[in-house]
Amino acid sequence: MTNIFPLILSFIAGISTVIGSLFIFLKIKKVGEFIVFSLSFSLGIMTLISLFDLIPSSYLIIINNYGFIYGIVIFILIFLLGYQSVKLINDKIKSDGSSLYRIGILSMISLVLHNIPEGIAVFIGTLTNTSIGIKLCIAIMLHNIPEGIAISIPLYYSGVGKKKVILRTLLSGLTEPFGALLAYLIFRNFINEIFLSMILVFVSGLMISLSLNDILKEIMKYKKFKYMVYGIISSVILFILTIII
Repeated sequence: MTNIFPLILSFIAGISTVIGSLFIFLKIKKVGEFIVFSLSFSLGIMTLISLFDLIPSSYLIIINNYGFIYGIVIFILIFLLGYQSVKLINDKIKSDGSSLYRIGILSMISLVLHNIPEGIAVFIGTLTNTSIGIKLCIAIMLHNIPEGIAISIPLYYSGVGKKKVILRTLLSGLTEPFGALLAYLIFRNFINEIFLSMILVFVSGLMISLSLNDILKEIMKYKKFKYMVYGIISSVILFILTIII
């Protein structure tokens, strides 16, 4: 049971991503406004997670292990690698000209990369201290729901069917317990905080690039700035709640 419980927690945290995909079943009258709100909400969540969660914790670990100068150089290089990788991935996505589809796929890729180390963190955290593991699980659940929105809304409104949208959101969420399973079966004795920090810096660069270069540009096309503000404010409120909890 010692090893099963961390896997269960990581599964619960990951599967919550599907909750975000349920928004596609809402009957929306003002589709353009809803898309702008959802994209702005996703932009806010991704940016806040990157700037106030992934980067600070990872940066300090890298600096402490490599020193100030080398640490900054390593941090910048990994961040830029993540930032530039969005352009490379973008070129590989065949979307029939749909920018919303590209945003949905890019969101899925970035969140898959994000969820794997999260799953590892939940597994190792729970093995170390059950209380820490449960708190991690709850916090991850809360921000996995909007991550599900970030994947499902762009895909659905680009013309992807509901079943495929839910399946892709589910697959993204399942990478969380997959990360935990990797930690248990293969990497338990090799994973360290430096390795995880570098992955999370890479993911933060990817998320910020996606937010600024793809999601923001798509939002601006609709020229519905009031709903953009509503979406960003909502993301800030939810992010603050995850910190308090």
